[in-house]
Amino acid sequence: MQAQEICLRMRGVTGLGAAKASQIIRQIVAVGGEPYRLLRELGLNHRQQTQFRQANPCHLAATLTWLELPDNALWIYGEADYPERLLTIDDAPLLLMVAGNPEAVRQPQIAMVGSRQFSPYGEHWASYFATGLVHCGFTITSGLAMGIDSICHRAALAAEGGTVAVLGSGLANVYPRQHRRLAERIIEGGGALVSEYLVTDLPMPDHFPRRNRIISGLSLGVVVIEASLRSGTLITARYALEQGREIFALPGALGNPMSEGTHWLIQQGAYLVTGPKEIAEQLGSGLHWLSLSENTTICASEAEVELPFADVLANVGDEVTPVDVVAERAGQPVPEVVIKLLDLELAGWIAAVPGGYVRIRRAGHVRRTDVLV
Repeated sequence: MQAQEICLRMRGVTGLGAAKASQIIRQIVAVGGEPYRLLRELGLNHRQQTQFRQANPCHLAATLTWLELPDNALWIYGEADYPERLLTIDDAPLLLMVAGNPEAVRQPQIAMVGSRQFSPYGEHWASYFATGLVHCGFTITSGLAMGIDSICHRAALAAEGGTVAVLGSGLANVYPRQHRRLAERIIEGGGALVSEYLVTDLPMPDHFPRRNRIISGLSLGVVVIEASLRSGTLITARYALEQGREIFALPGALGNPMSEGTHWLIQQGAYLVTGPKEIAEQLGSGLHWLSLSENTTICASEAEVELPFADVLANVGDEVTPVDVVAERAGQPVPEVVIKLLDLELAGWIAAVPGGYVRIRRAGHVRRTDVLV
């Protein structure tokens, strides 16, 4: 029995952590021959031995055939290819199926998550932050779900950056089906698909909360774009906290149910962020910043570039500033100021919020405390 099949069979054995299971796999491979006689000697009880023996032969064969195809790989806990960041989390997956570019999974990653039901506000800022973080040198990691997840993946691809999708199903059963083409585009764009399930495994309700631990585990931090208080997105935030990852949340409009989850996270101590640069600065050290085009100012400091419409920008405060107040302070007609404000927003200098605009500034003063999710 080859090592890959031993690993796939061990995947279905319950009651073993990844470290113990991977140790048993190595011992079986080292001895060679048929593994069944070794199972009891290696500490597996009767139920676990039965689980090993009765692994679905069709699923095993399909996965082994899939692994023979180019750009498909099996990573086992503790081996060289296995992501180092996952080694430190509780309940690490024993194996990972990887399709696409394995280097994408090894790059500095930011997880971006949010609700499947989203508002125009969430759609806009998810795309904006994903684009900005790509320009800052990060790979965008999410779950390929409907809503905010897919918006972030598409924005990363449009920015010619890397993106990783962690699935709650086997990689031969991409879910949702509407995103099969998006999954193909992720691979074509130099990204990767990742799953802890055998390639033929169907999407099951309990798979999706569990895959969230991998999304956060692979990442340096988690950005929550938009979420209600009952959203499964908060599960990812909980995992991030348990794993020692930074949690970032976007503020939204008061009274909007889709912002109640992010506001709650901020109240609990998550970083309030209004621009990608704040995330990059907080995570900071040692990252290679990609060169930006002259029209991209997301990760540039004010000292490095000429301020556009400085006369208008100077009159947008750190607190919400109505458009008519900006126009009055600048001494310019409101229609002209509106056009300039839109350009400043698109360039990343200000953010549109209910009631007007705010100047984007560093959020380093926001202190992280324990987030109880």
